[in-house]
Amino acid sequence: MVIKMKMNEYEAVIEAALFVAGDKVSLAALADMIEMDKATTKAIVNTLINRYSGENRGIRIIEIGDGYQMCTSPECFDSIRKIYKGRERQSLSPALLETLAIIAYKQPVTKADIESIRGVNSDHAVNRLVEKGLVCEAGRLDSPGKPILFGTTTEFLRYFGFRDTTELPALKEPEMDGQISFFE
Repeated sequence: MVIKMKMNEYEAVIEAALFVAGDKVSLAALADMIEMDKATTKAIVNTLINRYSGENRGIRIIEIGDGYQMCTSPECFDSIRKIYKGRERQSLSPALLETLAIIAYKQPVTKADIESIRGVNSDHAVNRLVEKGLVCEAGRLDSPGKPILFGTTTEFLRYFGFRDTTELPALKEPEMDGQISFFE
């Protein structure tokens, strides 16, 4: 019985931490907080994830990269949107989506590589994606001029609901007419 009470305390502390953070909290930080190893902490968080999902609750805990975040359940989105007066998430234009797809699948990638694939200047698209927090500088290419390499961010994962980039949809094979489709 004592172990169950202790487990409930760990769960409560993790829930409170995720709620207060309002953003991703790393597994390492959660483990340090409850003074447990990462494997045990991950098991506790997975128990919470399954409980929230199984009980059809209004909130969820999702895994993002190397951490976790508490968020609204997708089933509650329409109801919440009716009373929430804050800014709505703006959709991405086709040019931004195309540029973002190139970065997501080719990362790290230079702006020149993006422009080579798209066939048009991509300064505006890349800058807008950086402003939206979906893309960031991921380093510099070791070549003349040291061009910036771009990659996706944690916000990209959150925006599209991915745990990590391995969950990106598989690319279709290029069609014979020269057109490439990024999504199946």
